[in-house]
Amino acid sequence: MRWNRNAVAVMVLCLGVVFLAIGTMRGEAAMVLQKAVVICMECVGIG
Repeated sequence: MRWNRNAVAVMVLCLGVVFLAIGTMRGEAAMVLQKAVVICMECVGIG
């Protein structure tokens, strides 16, 4: 069976959405935001 490019692209997109939802449910978005704030504050020289 030969896959066309659109079918593979849709499958990869759906997999990405699933992983995004799982990460959000686990609270990883808040952790990433917290780390980003710390890094930005260090770059500016505040932290």
